[in-house]
Amino acid sequence: MRVHDRDDVPPLHDPEAWLERELIAEFLHALGHDTSTLDALPEPQRRHVLQDASIYAAGKLAEIGARAHYVADIHRRE
Repeated sequence: MRVHDRDDVPPLHDPEAWLERELIAEFLHALGHDTSTLDALPEPQRRHVLQDASIYAAGKLAEIGARAHYVADIHRRE
């Protein structure tokens, strides 16, 4: 068995990745930031903002998933 470097392994396709990025951008925009203004923040503040944005996106993705399951259940009952 051969061990591969991380660069040798192609990235997995995550169908929700683009939506997660958009949700993070939405959160940053609501705070008056974008990816370029984040670089100007001190590291602890930047890390905190990105952590909050990640939590926001994860919550929204969970909400979307729950709603999708709910709609699917409704359609199965019909």
